[in-house]
This record gives sequence, structure tokens and C-alpha cells, in this order.
Amino acid sequence: MLEVQGLRKVYPGRREVEALRDLSFTVGNGELVCLVGPSGCGKTTLLRCIAGLLEPSGGTISLDGRAVSGPPPGLAMVFQEYGRSLFPWMSVRDNVELPLKQKKLPRTRRAELVEEALTAVGLAGTEPAYPWQLSGGMQQRVAIARAVAYEPSTLLMDEPFAAVDAQTRADLEDLVRALWQRLGVTVLFITHDIDEAVYLGQRVVMLSSSPTVVQDEITVDLPAERDQLHTRADPRFTELRTHVYEQIQRAKRAQPA
Repeated sequence: MLEVQGLRKVYPGRREVEALRDLSFTVGNGELVCLVGPSGCGKTTLLRCIAGLLEPSGGTISLDGRAVSGPPPGLAMVFQEYGRSLFPWMSVRDNVELPLKQKKLPRTRRAELVEEALTAVGLAGTEPAYPWQLSGGMQQRVAIARAVAYEPSTLLMDEPFAAVDAQTRADLEDLVRALWQRLGVTVLFITHDIDEAVYLGQRVVMLSSSPTVVQDEITVDLPAERDQLHTRADPRFTELRTHVYEQIQRAKRAQPA
């Protein structure tokens, strides 16, 4: 289980900036939780603290009962800017395989995991290509494949579809849900898109404006099997997204000028 308790993050300087204030929530094993909040509320700061890339100013973060003091084993992260997270001089195969070399897996096992991951994201046969030869949506699939090949128990996703078009975004949303259901991985998905949060998540955690606390959370009681056409047309989907939208607007109104 991922557990965040009383998390604070203050950026020191001539004028101290408090980004996160007493933030607490949990994500159960195998759960898919979406986290939304107003622009600039510290979502990425929170995710970097959880990933062990940024040191909190207070509070605790634990993953599977162990305190996070650096990048934890068994955790993978997919970033928003796929163009910067992939190495353009390396092939698709080499990009996906890179973290597996750090695990010191045998070459044959690395090859199996790369092939399985690329097949899972619909990119079988692209191994020799380079990222710059692929569309934006395909590049993000490569980034997801790299995370999947690592066989993580926990997957953090930082607004991973913000830079792709609407149709590609819908395809990638369905891909993430399919991979989550198949692999049983724990997913914390950061997004600024309210509809996306309700469509993807089992729960939606709503953040306040900065300095950030958890403002509200809801259970998404939609059917487990979802599709872009029928799920989004469900009256319950509309009720849930309206609730989340109201909370985000409330957080914006509370934001200091």
C-alpha cells in the first residue's frame, strides 16, 4: 500500500513557498487512483516526493510498509513529456530495455520483457525504430512499455496524455485500464482532466489550491468494464464529473490572489 501522511513541501528562498501542507491519503494494493486539482497546486511536486526524487519538508511516505527516502524498488514512473523521457539516439528496443539492464537481468530475459511490453502496448515490430520516427502517441506508448517491462508493483503517471490529441488520448486511457486490469499493478494517475479522472479511476482524490491539502475524494462506482462511448454517456458519469468539477472550482475560488 502507498501511504502519504501529513506531507509538507516548502521551497526555501528569500520568499518561502509552501507547496504542500499536511497532505494525507492512501492507495491500496492493485488500486487505480486518479488525483486532480487546480493548475499549480503541486501535483507534480507530490508525485516527485512519492517517487523519492524530491525530499519532503515534513510528514511521511511509505510504500509496502517501507519509508520512502529515495527511488523505491518496484516503482516506475511515466512522465508527461514523452519526448524528453526517451533517448532519441536509442532505438525503441534500447529505450525499453535500459532500466532492465540496471536490474542486471540476463539478456534473454530482457529481450522477452521488451517484446512482451511492446506487444502489450500495440507496438510489436517497432523495436528497430527511433523515437523521432514515431508519432507522439506511439512515443508515449514506448514510455509506458518501458515502465511495464520493468515489472513494477506501483506505477506513477504524471499527466501522461496531456500532450497528445483527443483521439490518441482516448486510446491511451483504454490502454492504461487494460494494462492495469491485466497486470494487477497499483496506479496513481495525476491529471488535470476531470473527465479522464472519472473515466479511469476507482477513486478520485481532489486537491485544494496551494498550499495543498486533500479537499475531497470520491469512489467511482461505475462498472469495471468501461468504454469511451457508453461510460461517458452514463448519467452516473455525469454526476461524478459534476461533483469533481464543483470541487475544483471551489478550490480555485479559495486560491489566494
